Amino acid sequence: MTDNIKVMIVDDHDMVRKGLKAYLSTEEDIGLVGEASSGDEAVKSFEALQPEVILMDLIMENGNGIDATKQILAKDPSKKIIILTSFYDDEQVFPAIEAGAMSYLLKTASSDEIIQAIHKAHRGKTVIDGKVAQKLVAGLHRNPQPFDQLTAREKEVLRLIADGRNNAEIAETLFIGIKTVKTHVSSIFSKLDVSDRTQAAVYAYQNHLFTK
Repeated sequence: MTDNIKVMIVDDHDMVRKGLKAYLSTEEDIGLVGEASSGDEAVKSFEALQPEVILMDLIMENGNGIDATKQILAKDPSKKIIILTSFYDDEQVFPAIEAGAMSYLLKTASSDEIIQAIHKAHRGKTVIDGKVAQKLVAGLHRNPQPFDQLTAREKEVLRLIADGRNNAEIAETLFIGIKTVKTHVSSIFSKLDVSDRTQAAVYAYQNHLFTK
């Protein structure tokens, strides 16, 4: 028989915790090791409880779920945290994922979906609610990588900037006018959010865009 997956519940609503405990009690390979009613309480008690998977609410008094996730993972990166919340707006989704949450589920999820997510998290696999996944995809499209925003010609100019060429040399190499080069350089600075040629070159090399 395999060992139980040790689970901790963090939610400020007593009825939610009771409901989750009822769900989990039906699973022979899941064991509830403790619960907390706030993020602060979770951070204080998780080391003593030693859960492997934590079901974490987001909006709570006395420490929200995002801050608790950050603090717990800073102390023990091996913990698998599943966000279980009613919220899926940008202000919650992106910070929670960035904080290191393994999965993100809504409280409308069925008991089977929650239990499946626990098993997958324990194996290091992610589960993202469909609505949340749409948010993440939309966010990627809204926030493309700066380099991807450059045109093909701007990438050529950036490569030459990184190679130490001045505007006249770039114009000669690409067979374009200096005024056009200046326009490209200005656009590159704006898209990469840098203020000079040195910063542009450093960006290029730090991001492994070009090598000498």
